[in-house]
Amino acid sequence: MIQKLLTHRNYLFATFLVLCLVSALGLSRLRINFEFEQFFPDGDEDLEFFKSFTSEFENDDNFLFLTLKSEESVFDTSYLGRLHEITLGVRQLPYVATSQSITSTRYPVKTPFGYSTLPLVHKNDPVLLKSDSLLLINDERVKGYFVSKDMKSAAVVIKTKNNINVSQSDSLLEGLKVLLNDNGFAWNDVHLLGRAFFQSELVALQKREVMISTLVSAVLVAGVLWLIFASWWSVLISILGVTSSLLVFMGFLAYTGRELTLMSALYPVLILIVGSSDVIHIMSKYIDSTDEEGDRISSMTKVIREIGFATFLTSATTAVGFATLVTSRLNVIREFGINAGIGVLIAFVVVLCVVPGILVLFKPSQLYRPKGKAVWLQHFADFAYHYTLRKPKIISAVFILVVSLCLFGVSKITTNYKLLDNLPRGAKVTEDFLYFEKNFSGFRPLEFAITVKPPFKADSYSVVKEIDKLENYLRSTGAINSSLSQAMLYKSMSMMANGNQKSFYSLPSDSMVFEEYRSLLSKMRTAEATILVNKNNDKTRVATIVADIGADSIKSLGLRIDAWVKKNINPKLIEVRRTGTGLILDKNSIYVTQNLMQGLLLSILLISLLMAWLLKSWKMWVISLIPNLLPLLFAGALLGYFHIELEAGISIIFAIIFGIAVDDTIHFLSRFKLCMDEGMDKESAMAATFKDTGKALVLTTVILFFGFLVMLFSSHPPSLIVGVLVSITLASALLCDLYLLPLLIRKWL
Repeated sequence: MIQKLLTHRNYLFATFLVLCLVSALGLSRLRINFEFEQFFPDGDEDLEFFKSFTSEFENDDNFLFLTLKSEESVFDTSYLGRLHEITLGVRQLPYVATSQSITSTRYPVKTPFGYSTLPLVHKNDPVLLKSDSLLLINDERVKGYFVSKDMKSAAVVIKTKNNINVSQSDSLLEGLKVLLNDNGFAWNDVHLLGRAFFQSELVALQKREVMISTLVSAVLVAGVLWLIFASWWSVLISILGVTSSLLVFMGFLAYTGRELTLMSALYPVLILIVGSSDVIHIMSKYIDSTDEEGDRISSMTKVIREIGFATFLTSATTAVGFATLVTSRLNVIREFGINAGIGVLIAFVVVLCVVPGILVLFKPSQLYRPKGKAVWLQHFADFAYHYTLRKPKIISAVFILVVSLCLFGVSKITTNYKLLDNLPRGAKVTEDFLYFEKNFSGFRPLEFAITVKPPFKADSYSVVKEIDKLENYLRSTGAINSSLSQAMLYKSMSMMANGNQKSFYSLPSDSMVFEEYRSLLSKMRTAEATILVNKNNDKTRVATIVADIGADSIKSLGLRIDAWVKKNINPKLIEVRRTGTGLILDKNSIYVTQNLMQGLLLSILLISLLMAWLLKSWKMWVISLIPNLLPLLFAGALLGYFHIELEAGISIIFAIIFGIAVDDTIHFLSRFKLCMDEGMDKESAMAATFKDTGKALVLTTVILFFGFLVMLFSSHPPSLIVGVLVSITLASALLCDLYLLPLLIRKWL
């Protein structure tokens, strides 16, 4: 069957050429998406509560902050005039519900003729503007929200459509660029923060990442192959095989409607590198077993029969390693695992069907020149074999020491990741995030849902007093940068009714005065009032912004708040529950370790079953597991020692490492078992395995090592960390296979 396919290889070439053309035509269908909802843990009770909460109020991420810097101070008539034009102009942009700034905000004042409203700042009157600045400079309702802490920039707070998607975000931002330009502001002179900006910037970044990772991976693979084989034919054949695999895989994603996400930059690296590993095993075996003038088709048939199944099994185990990511509660991780697993299998099929048919067109001398392989590559495997014979006790001691150090490093792993850790290096979105963290209140929303107990209502005097107690405590924690609540509205009313004096910023002590304010608020129907209370007037909210102090730190803060609430808030009046986008995203720090262990155990179980089926020996199966568990410990130790927070994007390294590291073990043990089946004694089989397979393991590891280092070019921190850690850990996996595995075989078989 194999020989017949090789003889009629032109039909295979034609089939895959058509498949590649169809895939190329489908690339225009590919979509890249980024939504915070992708990172919500499915099945979480807090998520269900959050959905119910937002159905009665609104999302806490439907905003876009736009800050406009002033040369000296925001209290300048010319600057405020342009700020006001932009505030009004934004309201005409698509997907904008409303916008607000210090120039459009008015407050109530009590006059002899009743209540009236005055502007927060008198933008056209320099004299009154000076007095406005003295009032606002210490106003906690304004500072850090409408104006920066240094009073040198002001914000336009834009409320957008709920759940705005990427294309809508792009449309909104394009309109905003035109508006800013018309009012004398360059795009790089402003700072933005919010869902629409994050989505648009991160999707554009991801498009660049995928293109760069594809190009750099292909160039790097070509360079390493040239150093190994010193033959342009080998390089071209390999690149043709792996790029065809990537093209077919991308076509598959396009036609099946699968979207690319922030983790998609890893796809080109995975497909090109894993595919190259398959090519090297086939090419190396073909070169070593083919006579210069012999029957090349027969030689290739023998090669495929000898290593084809092992190569398939390595692809299957790698695919299984990725597929076990389906245990994650995050849809984005599950999709990555499924797609990557499918991609690995596609790469195997394309390589096996295309590359052998091309290789038989060439003599071994055309594919490899002895000067190609560096001397250390030629002798590395031989050195390892002889060293394991001479120094088994030293090797055992070193591995015991390494395991001890790794276990200590693993104990230092934390999950206190920050939003900043996931933002691209040097990008505008990151610079703007840091600007808001330093000069404004920040980004992380933390909501407090208040459920009122009958017969009270959300705007009852006693209820608002409880909310005021809660808000005052939240402010005292030092981590809450700003807050919005009903209590704040009534305190503002009290302040405005008393000459705008800060000393009156408190709830009225007289319930009759409170009722007067409540009546006025019901008539005014301010934007803040309408988003703070639901239609039935039995639920309200305290919306806060918390500093980006890390998921674990925020969790600890939340537990302290819960304890305070239990002790100080009257349960007969209200029930307080933390919620919000930030809380839901931070729940991933709880699930990441749980999902990681579930995925790893499932991966080990499934891959073990595959290996047990291949090796047909329980002793060999046990031996195969040990050198593949050590790289996982090593990866965990690197996280601990280098203080890399374990979060969803980083956790995938364990699936990648185990799925790929086991490939070398399979090739080694498959060859060893084949030699034993041919009647060799144990040591002869070991020597033959090192000579035949050891070199290929070194070569593929070199490809894998430098291939994943391509992610050094990534500006996305999790992708960069994954690339570096996988590279280093796969190098450790090779050492385990070449030094530890032979010791285990000699000891236990």
